[in-house]
Order: sequence, then structure tokens, then C-alpha cells
Amino acid sequence: MHISAFGAALRTPDLRTKILFTLGLLAIFRLGSVVPTPGVDYSAVQRCIDVVQGNSIYALINLFSGGALLQLSIFALGIMPYITASIILQLMTVVIPRLETLKKEGQAGQAKITQYTRYLTIALAILQSTAILSLARSPGSLFSGCNEQIIPNQGIWIILVMVLAMTAGTAVIMWFGELITERGIGNGMSLLIFTSIIATVPSQFASVWGSKGALTFVFTIAVGVAVMALVVFVEQAQRRIPVQYAKRMVGRRMYGGTSTYIPLKVNMAGVIPVIFASSMLFIPTLFVQLTGSTAGWAMWVQQNFGSGTGSVYLLTYFALIVFFCYFYVSITFNPVEVADDMKRYGGFIPGIRAGRPTADYLDYVLTRLTAPGSMYLGLIAVLPVFAFGFLGVSSNFIFGGTSLLIMVGVGLDTVKQIEAQLQQRNYEGFLR
Repeated sequence: MHISAFGAALRTPDLRTKILFTLGLLAIFRLGSVVPTPGVDYSAVQRCIDVVQGNSIYALINLFSGGALLQLSIFALGIMPYITASIILQLMTVVIPRLETLKKEGQAGQAKITQYTRYLTIALAILQSTAILSLARSPGSLFSGCNEQIIPNQGIWIILVMVLAMTAGTAVIMWFGELITERGIGNGMSLLIFTSIIATVPSQFASVWGSKGALTFVFTIAVGVAVMALVVFVEQAQRRIPVQYAKRMVGRRMYGGTSTYIPLKVNMAGVIPVIFASSMLFIPTLFVQLTGSTAGWAMWVQQNFGSGTGSVYLLTYFALIVFFCYFYVSITFNPVEVADDMKRYGGFIPGIRAGRPTADYLDYVLTRLTAPGSMYLGLIAVLPVFAFGFLGVSSNFIFGGTSLLIMVGVGLDTVKQIEAQLQQRNYEGFLR
């Protein structure tokens, strides 16, 4: 990236306005992440956070909220209710004909689906805030091993106000994400996740420096840079399927006769499989902690899944990532639909007949692309755990691979967004 390109972006009035607008909303988002919900004893919460610091389960809870969830702030739920709602709507599109019809209706149908996503986000926010506060009311339930009274006044009206504040916080975050997408530099929801994750990185590095020394700190940085380089290399990789469009006469005009391609990324699923797998592995340990069971199976779960670094955990984690990668790609990319659209507009892949043979060919290529893509996701999520464990800093970076994957992926997309807007204004952009 060239420094002058950033200057060019800031010298462009409308682009400068978009960047400053985005930064302003991100600053407000981070401010709301530390403002406590009314009725919460802030000092008691801080003491409990000190007790559970280093626990991998709480590290996962805080991963997408930037520390806001355990703070019980007004933005405690973060962007996760919206992400969950979006994923649910994507999955339901496959099985509910009405949603599938809306998806095919273009912009009007997408607006309807977006509206349904908003409603579902609010419903999930009410459900999640109620569940969190019900745990916070009982000492030792939300923070294992901490018997502080987090909510001193547990009257019904206070609890309702707290649920309302957390739900309203989720609605505001959802609004921020949409504003950044429409009026900012784009990728609103992704940038909010990026901000939440990167907000915890300085404290993690400071902890490594203070507890392990400069040499370990340098090696930790080296591992992070190596993972980032691998992520950049694979995220940019794609298989381009050539497509030609036959010439056809419509009225007095000739259309077609052009060549293009279908870009199939090696990592078609993005970071969604990692999020799915992490959430699935979080459930058994959470269940054991909530029930307080001391049975044999509970002890086995706690021993193998509690730390997040055991061999059983990592093997299961890797297998789930591969499974969810294939699953998510299968529901988001439909080769039959793509082949039908190509046939409708006179497009064909050279050497492949239009229609069903084209769909079979796309499915063949996609399946073989997903194999290295899923292996890559699994390795990115698992290898840093081994590396950071070897360096003795696994408690600081227990989900380092996931965090780095999200940060680099969102960073690349954001750079491309700004690059595209610069190129529209005849600037050289970031990449020369």
C-alpha cells in the first residue's frame, strides 16, 4: 500500500466524508461498549472479570463483543444477534419457498428479507439479554467462581429496564452497521466485528510483553504475521471459470458476443464455518458450568473441552470447520441456478454444454475448491493454538487464529472498497 494513496483518499471530499463518518460511528460503538447497563454494579463486574480472566470459555464469549458482554454494557450483545438472524434467514431460504421467491425478486425482495432479519434480530436480542440477566442475578452463575452481587436491586422493573437497554443497544448497533454500509465506506457489520476484535489486541500484546518478556513477544508477533500472510494469500486466490455469451439480436440491437468469467474463491464460506464450529464446541462446556454437574461425563467434557487447547477439542474443532465449510457453501452457491441463469442469457462455458452439464461442471469445480478451502480454515483456526501454546501465551491468544482470520479478511475487503472508489475518480489507489 502506498501512503500517498491514503492522502488521495482523504483529499477526495466525498470519500473523506465517508471515512470520517465511518470512524465516528465506530468510536461511538466502542464508547457504548464500556457504558454499563442501568442497575449493574460496575465495580463488582470488574472484580468478577479479574477472577475469570484467562478462561477460554469467557474468551470466546468476549470474542465478538470486544469485552462488552462481560462488562454487561448497553452494547453487551454486540452484533451477534444480527449475525445469528442473518444466518438463520439464509438457512431458511433453502427450505421456505416464500423466502426463496423473495430472494429471486431482486432489490424489492432483498428489502423484505432485510426487514425480516431486523425483526428476528430484535427477538433474539430480547431472548439473549433475558438469559444473560437471569444468570447475572445469581452470584456465581454468570462468572464461575465469583460470588459478587452483580445486580443489587433485582426488582421486576429494573430487570425490564435492563432488558430494554440491551435490546435497544443491539438495535442501535444494527443501525450503525447499515449506516456504514449505505453512507460510509461499506462492509458495515463486518467493520463492527473487526472493531470489536481489534479492540482487545493491544491489551493481549501488552499482557504477553509484561508476563513473558520481549523475546516471546517478538516470536508471538512473528506467528501472527505468518498467519496473516497465509490468510492474505488464500483469501485472494480464486478459480476463474470462463464464460462466453453468444450474439443475439433484440430489436435492432445486437447483444452478447462478450467474454467474462465466474470467480470462485478458494474460501467461498468466509469465516462462518469457524463461528459455527466455535459455537458448537462452546455448548457442552457451558451446559456443564450451568448445571454444576460432577458426573463422569461432565468431568470428561470439562477436561477435554474446557481449556480449548486439548487434542480432542482441536480435532473436533477441525472436523466441524470442514463439515460446516461444505455445508455453508452448498446452501449459498447453487450450481443449477447459476447454470440456468447463464443459459437464459445465452452464456456458456467453452467446451461444456449449457444446462445440466454446466451445473455438473460447476459443482465438480466447487467441490474440489472447497476441499483446500476447508483445510485452510481448519489449519488457520488450529495451528496458532499450537504455536501460541508452544510460546506459553495460549491464555492470551486462545482464539488467535479466528481473530486474525476475521481481521485480515475484513481489512482486505475494506481496502478493496476504498480502492474501487479511488479508481472511479482516476486515482492510482492503494495497489500499484
